[in-house]
Amino acid sequence: MGGPEKSKILVVDDELQIARVLKTTLSARGYTIRTAVDGDDALLIMKSWTPDLVITDLRMPNVDGVELCRIIRKTSAVPIIVLSVRNEEKNKVEALDAGADDYVTKPFSRDELLARVRAALRRASLQQQPESDLIEIGHFRIDAQNHSVHVKGQEIRLTPKEFDVLVYLARHPDKVVTHRSLLAAVWGDTSIGQPEYLRVFIGQLRKKLEPRDNSPKYITTDPWVGYRFHPEGE
Repeated sequence: MGGPEKSKILVVDDELQIARVLKTTLSARGYTIRTAVDGDDALLIMKSWTPDLVITDLRMPNVDGVELCRIIRKTSAVPIIVLSVRNEEKNKVEALDAGADDYVTKPFSRDELLARVRAALRRASLQQQPESDLIEIGHFRIDAQNHSVHVKGQEIRLTPKEFDVLVYLARHPDKVVTHRSLLAAVWGDTSIGQPEYLRVFIGQLRKKLEPRDNSPKYITTDPWVGYRFHPEGE
């Protein structure tokens, strides 16, 4: 994948004003934009045009955002950002579990949107590379084979489960990871209904990784949704 000037983004939203704002904002940053009015229209466009990123509203007639994520994920790993309104945590989680990579809550700032877009495209580029046992990202150096962690050059001792949680988060930097997906990855599908596991281990990780006198910078909480790992601090 090339730089932003070569990245193609499909915007899916039945609200024409929002679609117009998104197209103007993203085009000004050098992205190539096409718009669709709903999920059916988006799928039709994608038959002949392959985007590097999809931005879709959740609430749409016919094929909504959640169903669109499910359909796209059957054939494509293209990053997907969903647009939601406040107090739609359940819908956001459904979309993330259906394959969306991130979300932006309306009303959103231009800077927030652009940051999410850059992060999604950066992750997609990294995921095209072979998975390595050595994760060097931001302030972190994580050796998955030897189970060692260094933060700013200082070794941090973690239990096996703490280490597994950190590795999973580190392989998805700056992306919201839902409680369900993190539980399934570390403890298996039978544990997805037991988020108390996560509260305990995330709390333990923060005590070991985070500065003592500040709010969390490396592992932040998206209320009711999940966690984000910021390798360089938030």
